[in-house]
Amino acid sequence: MAEVVEFRVPTGSAQTLLVWGLEPAPGLEHSLFSAFSKFGPLYSVRAHRNAAVAGPGYYAVVKFYSAGDACRAQRACNGQRLFQKSPLKVCVCTKQKAFQQQVLALNSNKCQELANHYLGFNGWSSRIITLQNVSGFDENEELGKTLQKRSLKYLCAVEVTMPKHGVCTRGIGLGEADIENGEDNGKVVVEYNSTQEEPTDSLTEEELKELIQVNELSLEQFDFEEEELLSDLSFDDKLPQHEVLSN
Repeated sequence: MAEVVEFRVPTGSAQTLLVWGLEPAPGLEHSLFSAFSKFGPLYSVRAHRNAAVAGPGYYAVVKFYSAGDACRAQRACNGQRLFQKSPLKVCVCTKQKAFQQQVLALNSNKCQELANHYLGFNGWSSRIITLQNVSGFDENEELGKTLQKRSLKYLCAVEVTMPKHGVCTRGIGLGEADIENGEDNGKVVVEYNSTQEEPTDSLTEEELKELIQVNELSLEQFDFEEEELLSDLSFDDKLPQHEVLSN
Protein backbone atom coordinates (compact mmCIF):
# COMPACT_ATOMS: atom_id res chain seq x y z
CA MET A 1 0.00 0.00 0.00
CA ALA A 2 1.36 3.40 -1.01
CA GLU A 3 1.94 6.07 1.63
CA VAL A 4 1.64 9.80 1.03
CA VAL A 5 4.53 11.73 2.57
CA GLU A 6 3.66 15.40 2.95
CA PHE A 7 6.18 18.23 2.93
CA ARG A 8 5.01 19.33 6.37
CA VAL A 9 6.20 18.97 9.94
CA PRO A 10 5.20 15.38 10.82
CA THR A 11 2.66 15.18 13.64
CA GLY A 12 1.35 11.63 13.26
CA SER A 13 1.85 9.38 16.26
CA ALA A 14 2.82 6.45 14.01
CA GLN A 15 5.80 8.46 12.77
CA THR A 16 7.29 8.75 16.26
CA LEU A 17 9.59 6.26 17.99
CA LEU A 18 10.54 6.17 21.65
CA VAL A 19 13.99 4.73 22.30
CA TRP A 20 15.15 4.00 25.84
CA GLY A 21 17.91 2.11 27.59
CA LEU A 22 20.47 4.49 26.08
CA GLU A 23 23.89 4.61 27.68
CA PRO A 24 25.51 8.03 28.22
CA ALA A 25 28.05 8.67 25.47
CA PRO A 26 29.47 11.60 23.49
CA GLY A 27 27.64 12.26 20.25
CA LEU A 28 24.57 10.26 21.32
CA GLU A 29 22.15 12.08 19.02
CA HIS A 30 24.56 11.66 16.09
CA SER A 31 24.74 7.90 16.78
CA LEU A 32 20.95 7.70 16.90
CA PHE A 33 20.62 9.65 13.67
CA SER A 34 23.13 7.38 11.89
CA ALA A 35 21.36 4.23 13.09
CA PHE A 36 17.77 5.24 12.32
CA SER A 37 18.29 7.29 9.15
CA LYS A 38 19.15 4.02 7.36
CA PHE A 39 15.41 3.33 7.28
CA GLY A 40 14.33 6.66 5.84
CA PRO A 41 14.67 10.44 6.20
CA LEU A 42 14.30 11.79 9.73
CA TYR A 43 12.67 15.02 10.78
CA SER A 44 14.34 15.14 14.19
CA VAL A 45 16.20 13.18 16.86
CA ARG A 46 16.12 14.39 20.47
CA ALA A 47 17.88 12.67 23.38
CA HIS A 48 16.94 13.47 26.98
CA ARG A 49 18.32 12.44 30.35
CA ASN A 50 16.18 9.95 32.26
CA ALA A 51 14.10 11.17 35.14
CA ALA A 52 15.42 10.42 38.62
CA VAL A 53 12.96 7.54 39.16
CA ALA A 54 14.23 5.79 36.02
CA GLY A 55 17.89 5.68 37.00
CA PRO A 56 20.94 6.75 34.99
CA GLY A 57 20.86 6.85 31.23
CA TYR A 58 18.97 8.54 28.42
CA TYR A 59 15.86 8.12 26.30
CA ALA A 60 15.22 9.58 22.84
CA VAL A 61 12.33 10.63 20.62
CA VAL A 62 12.94 9.89 16.93
CA LYS A 63 10.51 11.34 14.40
CA PHE A 64 10.25 10.08 10.82
CA TYR A 65 8.38 11.63 7.91
CA SER A 66 7.01 8.21 6.95
CA ALA A 67 5.04 5.93 9.27
CA GLY A 68 6.22 2.96 7.20
CA ASP A 69 9.86 3.88 7.77
CA ALA A 70 9.22 4.25 11.50
CA CYS A 71 7.59 0.81 11.64
CA ARG A 72 10.49 -0.86 9.82
CA ALA A 73 13.00 0.87 12.08
CA GLN A 74 11.16 -0.30 15.21
CA ARG A 75 11.11 -3.91 14.08
CA ALA A 76 14.76 -3.94 13.08
CA CYS A 77 16.18 -2.02 16.05
CA ASN A 78 14.10 -3.18 19.02
CA GLY A 79 16.24 -5.39 21.26
CA GLN A 80 19.42 -4.67 19.28
CA ARG A 81 22.62 -3.15 20.67
CA LEU A 82 23.30 -1.02 17.61
CA PHE A 83 26.04 1.37 18.81
CA GLN A 84 26.27 0.39 22.50
CA LYS A 85 26.87 -2.66 24.70
CA SER A 86 23.33 -3.16 26.03
CA PRO A 87 20.22 -3.71 23.86
CA LEU A 88 17.78 -0.88 23.21
CA LYS A 89 14.03 -0.85 23.61
CA VAL A 90 12.21 0.80 20.70
CA CYS A 91 8.46 1.43 20.58
CA VAL A 92 6.13 3.06 18.07
CA CYS A 93 3.80 5.71 19.45
CA THR A 94 0.22 4.46 19.11
CA LYS A 95 -1.78 7.52 20.13
CA GLN A 96 -1.59 10.95 21.65
CA LYS A 97 -3.96 12.68 24.03
CA ALA A 98 -6.65 14.47 22.12
CA PHE A 99 -5.49 17.95 21.28
CA GLN A 100 -5.29 19.98 18.12
CA GLN A 101 -1.95 20.58 16.47
CA GLN A 102 -1.70 22.88 13.50
CA VAL A 103 0.18 21.25 10.67
CA LEU A 104 3.11 23.47 9.79
CA ALA A 105 5.04 23.75 6.54
CA LEU A 106 8.66 22.60 6.50
CA ASN A 107 11.44 25.12 6.26
CA SER A 108 13.40 25.37 3.02
CA ASN A 109 16.32 23.16 4.09
CA LYS A 110 14.03 20.34 5.25
CA CYS A 111 12.06 20.53 1.99
CA GLN A 112 15.24 20.23 -0.05
CA GLU A 113 16.44 17.23 1.98
CA LEU A 114 13.10 15.47 1.52
CA ALA A 115 12.90 16.26 -2.21
CA ASN A 116 16.44 15.01 -2.79
CA HIS A 117 15.69 11.76 -0.97
CA TYR A 118 12.49 10.87 -2.84
CA LEU A 119 13.05 12.58 -6.21
CA GLY A 120 16.85 12.56 -6.52
CA PHE A 121 19.16 15.54 -6.93
CA ASN A 122 18.28 15.81 -10.63
CA GLY A 123 14.61 14.94 -10.18
CA TRP A 124 13.41 18.44 -9.36
CA SER A 125 14.30 22.10 -9.72
CA SER A 126 13.07 25.42 -8.37
CA ARG A 127 13.30 29.06 -9.35
CA ILE A 128 12.23 32.37 -7.84
CA ILE A 129 9.69 33.97 -10.17
CA THR A 130 9.50 37.29 -8.40
CA LEU A 131 10.63 38.94 -5.17
CA GLN A 132 8.91 42.22 -4.35
CA ASN A 133 9.17 44.68 -1.51
CA VAL A 134 5.56 45.39 -0.52
CA SER A 135 6.34 47.28 2.70
CA GLY A 136 3.99 49.97 3.95
CA PHE A 137 2.24 51.45 6.95
CA ASP A 138 -0.48 49.57 8.84
CA GLU A 139 -3.12 51.58 10.68
CA ASN A 140 -5.03 50.16 13.65
CA GLU A 141 -7.73 51.78 15.79
CA GLU A 142 -7.09 51.29 19.49
CA LEU A 143 -8.85 53.22 22.26
CA GLY A 144 -9.82 55.87 19.76
CA LYS A 145 -6.23 56.45 18.70
CA THR A 146 -4.73 55.69 15.34
CA LEU A 147 -1.47 53.77 15.66
CA GLN A 148 0.99 53.46 12.83
CA LYS A 149 3.59 50.70 12.72
CA ARG A 150 6.29 50.44 10.09
CA SER A 151 6.78 46.90 8.79
CA LEU A 152 9.13 45.36 6.27
CA LYS A 153 7.30 43.00 3.93
CA TYR A 154 8.53 40.93 1.03
CA LEU A 155 6.37 38.93 -1.38
CA CYS A 156 8.07 35.95 -3.04
CA ALA A 157 6.72 33.66 -5.76
CA VAL A 158 8.51 30.34 -6.37
CA GLU A 159 8.07 27.66 -9.00
CA VAL A 160 8.95 23.98 -8.43
CA THR A 161 9.25 21.57 -11.38
CA MET A 162 9.51 17.76 -11.44
CA PRO A 163 10.35 17.08 -15.10
CA LYS A 164 10.23 13.27 -14.92
CA HIS A 165 6.64 13.43 -13.71
CA GLY A 166 5.52 16.40 -15.80
CA VAL A 167 4.58 18.37 -12.69
CA CYS A 168 4.99 22.11 -12.23
CA THR A 169 3.55 24.02 -9.28
CA ARG A 170 3.84 27.54 -7.92
CA GLY A 171 3.60 29.03 -4.47
CA ILE A 172 3.58 32.52 -2.99
CA GLY A 173 4.69 33.56 0.48
CA LEU A 174 4.72 36.83 2.39
CA GLY A 175 7.32 37.52 5.09
CA GLU A 176 6.91 40.38 7.56
CA ALA A 177 9.13 41.95 10.23
CA ASP A 178 8.59 44.97 12.47
CA ILE A 179 11.18 47.67 11.77
CA GLU A 180 10.40 49.77 14.84
CA ASN A 181 11.75 47.38 17.47
CA GLY A 182 13.54 44.88 15.28
CA GLU A 183 11.41 41.98 16.54
CA ASP A 184 9.72 39.50 14.26
CA ASN A 185 6.07 40.48 13.91
CA GLY A 186 4.93 37.07 12.74
CA LYS A 187 4.67 35.32 9.41
CA VAL A 188 2.06 34.83 6.77
CA VAL A 189 1.67 31.59 4.85
CA VAL A 190 0.07 31.54 1.43
CA GLU A 191 -0.87 28.68 -0.87
CA TYR A 192 -1.33 29.33 -4.56
CA ASN A 193 -2.33 26.90 -7.29
CA SER A 194 -2.90 28.03 -10.84
CA THR A 195 -3.75 26.17 -14.04
CA GLN A 196 -3.63 29.27 -16.17
CA GLU A 197 -1.13 29.54 -19.00
CA GLU A 198 -0.14 33.11 -18.20
CA PRO A 199 3.23 33.15 -16.37
CA THR A 200 3.15 34.67 -12.89
CA ASP A 201 6.15 36.91 -13.53
CA SER A 202 4.12 38.86 -16.11
CA LEU A 203 1.40 39.79 -13.61
CA THR A 204 1.21 43.11 -11.83
CA GLU A 205 1.27 43.43 -8.05
CA GLU A 206 -2.49 44.09 -7.97
CA GLU A 207 -3.18 40.99 -10.09
CA LEU A 208 -1.03 38.89 -7.78
CA LYS A 209 -3.02 40.06 -4.76
CA GLU A 210 -6.26 38.95 -6.40
CA LEU A 211 -4.91 35.41 -6.92
CA ILE A 212 -3.72 34.65 -3.41
CA GLN A 213 -5.34 34.05 -0.04
CA VAL A 214 -3.37 35.01 3.05
CA ASN A 215 -3.58 33.21 6.39
CA GLU A 216 -1.81 34.82 9.33
CA LEU A 217 -0.03 32.56 11.83
CA SER A 218 1.52 33.55 15.12
CA LEU A 219 5.29 33.45 15.45
CA GLU A 220 5.03 30.99 18.33
CA GLN A 221 3.74 28.35 15.93
CA PHE A 222 6.91 28.59 13.87
CA ASP A 223 9.01 28.07 16.99
CA PHE A 224 7.21 24.76 17.51
CA GLU A 225 9.48 21.75 18.01
CA GLU A 226 8.52 18.11 18.35
CA GLU A 227 9.79 17.67 21.91
CA GLU A 228 6.71 15.78 23.08
CA LEU A 229 6.12 15.35 26.78
CA LEU A 230 6.06 11.67 27.59
CA SER A 231 2.88 12.27 29.57
CA ASP A 232 1.19 13.10 26.24
CA LEU A 233 2.38 9.92 24.50
CA SER A 234 1.26 6.31 24.59
CA PHE A 235 3.29 3.46 23.10
CA ASP A 236 2.52 -0.07 22.00
CA ASP A 237 4.85 -1.52 24.65
CA LYS A 238 4.53 -0.30 28.23
CA LEU A 239 7.64 0.66 30.15
CA PRO A 240 8.59 -1.57 33.09
CA GLN A 241 7.79 0.05 36.43
CA HIS A 242 11.43 0.66 37.30
CA GLU A 243 11.99 2.40 33.96
CA VAL A 244 8.95 4.66 33.87
CA LEU A 245 9.96 8.09 32.60
CA SER A 246 8.42 11.31 33.86
CA ASN A 247 9.05 14.97 33.35
